Amino acid sequence: MRYRIILWVWGVAMLPLHMTAQESWGLQKCIEYALEHNIQVKQQQLNTQVSKQALKQTRLSALPSLNAGANHNFSYGRALDETTYEFTQDQQVQSSNFNVSSSLTLFSGFQKWNAIKRDRFSVKASLQALERLKNDVSLNVASAYLQILFNHELVEVASDQLKLIDQQVERTAKLVEAGSLAKGNLLEIEAQAANEELNLVNQQNQLRSSYISLIQLLELDTADGFEIERPQTDQLIQHQPLPPVDTIYQAARGYLPRIKSAKYQLQSREEALGVAKGQLSPRISLNLNYGSGYSSIRDRLAGVDSVSIPIGRTANNIPVYATQPIPHYRDYPFWQQLQDNASTSVMFSLSIPIFNGWQVRHSIGNARVNMLNARYELESRENQLFKDIQNARADAVAAWKKYQAAQKTVQSMKEAFKYTRQKFEVGLVNSIEFNTAKNNLIRAQSELLQAKYEYLFKTRILDFYQGKPLNI
Repeated sequence: MRYRIILWVWGVAMLPLHMTAQESWGLQKCIEYALEHNIQVKQQQLNTQVSKQALKQTRLSALPSLNAGANHNFSYGRALDETTYEFTQDQQVQSSNFNVSSSLTLFSGFQKWNAIKRDRFSVKASLQALERLKNDVSLNVASAYLQILFNHELVEVASDQLKLIDQQVERTAKLVEAGSLAKGNLLEIEAQAANEELNLVNQQNQLRSSYISLIQLLELDTADGFEIERPQTDQLIQHQPLPPVDTIYQAARGYLPRIKSAKYQLQSREEALGVAKGQLSPRISLNLNYGSGYSSIRDRLAGVDSVSIPIGRTANNIPVYATQPIPHYRDYPFWQQLQDNASTSVMFSLSIPIFNGWQVRHSIGNARVNMLNARYELESRENQLFKDIQNARADAVAAWKKYQAAQKTVQSMKEAFKYTRQKFEVGLVNSIEFNTAKNNLIRAQSELLQAKYEYLFKTRILDFYQGKPLNI
């Protein structure tokens, strides 16, 4: 009866998890969903886009610049005609100027080329950082998934023990009624049953807590309808010789994003040093300019007339005339002025850095320090990876040995408990000895489950280091 009550309470508590369940979630589905909805993954994807935009901008900076400008001026009184550079008196002058300019750096110590390579490696490093984050999320989901499977089996163990103790309570109660046992035996076994009920509730709470942990990793808004698939994990325990540490390390070193990201970051810093050194090189530039202008007071020459004017007389009093040219002007159209006033210039410039307050040397020194720091970061990650693989392989070997030993222990404890139970039922042992045998069996079963899931997780970690997909 107690068992049925506890199960009913547990069913009500877990109702939000199962009342609308239509489809169970496998590990791959959990991982895919987590990667799609994880906030940190989305943020890193944005960071990758920023790196790609920086690379695009660096590439475009190698193209020639092209700029255009225009202005229109109103002048009054004494004004300068910018098309003739003559001053006018007491006039209103309107003038316009137009220009187009282009500039191209022909040589700058290969700075732009090195900057493009630097940003290209930065993009690759950012992409690998994204993959590393996805791997971390996948491992966390796999760990939470296995924890749920582990807690499910602990609940089953606790449930079986509660069924068993309830049977003993009923049998003891009948023996007490028949006068074969003292009532104290019934009280002791009932106390043990109450303890088993508490243990079942604790295991159920642990299971619910592990579900919540996985739900939070998946960024689910609700737990309604969520339930994982429960594969037959005993069939997955197939011991195979594990590869040597060096073999796993070499595979992981060429595959894992955390190593590749550090390598690309180092290459980016090396190119950044090349960019800094390029500041010591002379800079050669090509500049092109085209401009024209318009003035409202300019007139265009239409023709020249000749007029004779007296300039004096001869000794015989004969008038003397001279021919004087008189120009005629007409309006100077806007578009015609722009055409006539057009000018084009081509200029090559050379800039040689000699002394700039040691800014260039300081920049080179910082770039070199950043490069060395990136190199140490790569070495640190490689060393840590080797240690992680060593530990994971040692843990997998230890877990397998523990699993084998736990299997033998469980088998022995089952036989011992079976024998103690038979003796308890006929009154040859007391409830304390019965409870001791039962607790020993529960402890052995728990250790077996722990070793099994520890071995599963560690072997999956080793597979992951070798580039194999996570699966259960």
